Amino acid sequence: MKILVVDDHPLIREAMRSVLQQLDPDNEVLEAGDCDEALAIAGREPELALVLLDIRLPGISGLDGLEVLRERHPSVPVVVLSASEDRNEVMRALDSGAMGFIPKSQSSRVMVGALRLVLAGGVYLPAEVMSQSSAAPAVRQSASLYDAKAQAADIGLTPRQSEVLSLLVQGKPNKVICRDLNLAEGTVKIHVAAILKALNVTNRTQAVVAVSRLGLTLAPLGHRAAAPEART
Repeated sequence: MKILVVDDHPLIREAMRSVLQQLDPDNEVLEAGDCDEALAIAGREPELALVLLDIRLPGISGLDGLEVLRERHPSVPVVVLSASEDRNEVMRALDSGAMGFIPKSQSSRVMVGALRLVLAGGVYLPAEVMSQSSAAPAVRQSASLYDAKAQAADIGLTPRQSEVLSLLVQGKPNKVICRDLNLAEGTVKIHVAAILKALNVTNRTQAVVAVSRLGLTLAPLGHRAAAPEART
């Protein structure tokens, strides 16, 4: 895999290179010291598999750069690396489309586990954020929901809604979800409303937190033919 590390401190980039070698010795690690350089690299590397992005960078801020990366390269997951563990910053990163937020204080073992989760399509959040009840309203009480192997169907989601949720937690907007699943925009809005209701949350960021807290297994995205609802 090609993985891009964006940080203005060479020592941090070197440390992350070591972590990524633990993830897979064959990983090709690219480096950038700011967002402009990162965007240039992402533009010429079509096989980029992951971006690790500091949010405090010279020039364009990491959060602004995150939004541009998600807009130009929506299929490439971005994980924020930060010295901060402030919940508000975590939520802002998720709002901007990050697939994870890893404090730099975490051990290399935790970082490797977090990156494996993101590369498998999950979302990683610090335990401190997950324990904050204010980060998202409590999901309906059900013993099965708190099983680490909980399925989306356990909270009443259809396979199609599970697919929509899979894209939603990747930070993809409705228009991209429509394109990827060949659905009408009105249909996607209905599915998103049903998802938020099932998770007992009111917005997408809270939905991402809820999915991570529940350990939901979401439907894999295949290349199946469009369902009849696609043209409604």
